[in-house]
Amino acid sequence: MLFDIERVIKNVRQASTEDLLDRMTVYRAGMESEALDVIEGELRARGVTPDGIEDHYRQRQQETRLLPDGTVTRCSFCHRPAVAEGWGWHRMWGILPLFPRFFRYCSAHRPDVARVAQEASKDQEG
Repeated sequence: MLFDIERVIKNVRQASTEDLLDRMTVYRAGMESEALDVIEGELRARGVTPDGIEDHYRQRQQETRLLPDGTVTRCSFCHRPAVAEGWGWHRMWGILPLFPRFFRYCSAHRPDVARVAQEASKDQEG
């Protein structure tokens, strides 16, 4: 696979600051050095200091598990770092449970967080 710096620059400019911080810290081991330079420049342009990057890294280290290559485990539903894991049902069309499966969850997809958000929205409706 060829490295396309223009594509990287476009992608980095469109990414959220949190996503860039994750790439710069916990996903660093799997990144090209040129891409890391672009990300670092974008974070600097957004006002993120080296201390802010280090703080983000420390926080992610506390809440995630590392894989043998030095990166963190990813959420089963998105690209964000997983903060929880456990067994659940693999469902057909999101409804019919087929078989048990091990999942990893980011903070947005974590079942207990999703349930609380769902209950809060029901409370607001009723």
